[in-house]
Amino acid sequence: MKLRILLADDHEIVRRGLSSLLQKHEGWEICGEASDGREALELAKRLKPDVIILDIGMPNLNGLSTTRQMLQHDPNFKIIVLTITDSDQVIREALDAGARGFVLKSDAARDLVSAVEALQSKRMFFTPRVNDLVLAGFLEKGHPISRTEPPNLPVLTAREREITQLLAEGKSSKEVASLLNLSTKTVETHRSNIMRKLSLHSIRDLVVYAIKNNIIQIEMPMGMKNEIPNGGPQTTVA
Repeated sequence: MKLRILLADDHEIVRRGLSSLLQKHEGWEICGEASDGREALELAKRLKPDVIILDIGMPNLNGLSTTRQMLQHDPNFKIIVLTITDSDQVIREALDAGARGFVLKSDAARDLVSAVEALQSKRMFFTPRVNDLVLAGFLEKGHPISRTEPPNLPVLTAREREITQLLAEGKSSKEVASLLNLSTKTVETHRSNIMRKLSLHSIRDLVVYAIKNNIIQIEMPMGMKNEIPNGGPQTTVA
């Protein structure tokens, strides 16, 4: 019986490359592809794949939120997250979400097959950076990785994370309500609560917050990265 893999990434060219890489492995097949987190969640529920590969920076529902919701639906799902960064915060969030594999996109050609093989054998797979942090004991539940992380930071609920992502992606309250099967008034109430909880004053502030806290990811030329201000609100993510 073939190992069935679900692949989710919002860039078609990336999906094609990863699909080609994985299907070269004898006994593996791509049973489904998704371009955003919501599509991946629905496909996972319907197809019940053996291994799921999720890009963190997807629209509508990012990879971390998708991981959480998938595992709420079926705790036996085996999930590998792909990310462009191995920052301490992203690592901790991925592990807290329940991912069993963590692979950098820059290393996917080298590491992704090994990661799938590990999960196939009921093992976990992490990049050396993650392994170093785990061995150092920094990822124990409730212990911050960063010694400089501010204490008592506000925590967003799963629903607030979803709404924050959709608003930061430029969707209106009406569009968010349609996607989440909520009333527009409910979304606007959530929006007000989020802004108050995070001490934000505009959608621009919300976008910056979402970028800094890995709720959305953007790709920019290297020379533009310094244009995102280093200050601003940060939080621990639920």
